Amino acid sequence: MKVANRKRKRPASASAAEANEATIRLRIEALEEGGYLATSRDVPGLVAEGRSVMEAVEIAQGLTRKIIESCLEHGDPLPPSLAKLGRRSLNLIVPVGIR
Repeated sequence: MKVANRKRKRPASASAAEANEATIRLRIEALEEGGYLATSRDVPGLVAEGRSVMEAVEIAQGLTRKIIESCLEHGDPLPPSLAKLGRRSLNLIVPVGIR
């Protein structure tokens, strides 16, 4: 039985959500006392520490969002790597669980 290779179609809302995302580079360093430190040249001021690499990355993601929100709220310029994110309205379709 042959199965045809089909490309999955993305929902229209996916492209809108992706338009509001950016990729940043993180530098992860192991700390002598244990844990990991994440910094980024793309986001000045970003310093995140975690017990694992994954935790440091997750904290860095959250801090990056907060830095962006703070810049937008106070009218400060975004770091150049994030400048394409500006204020935009999005129409999203999201699932909501009832039970």
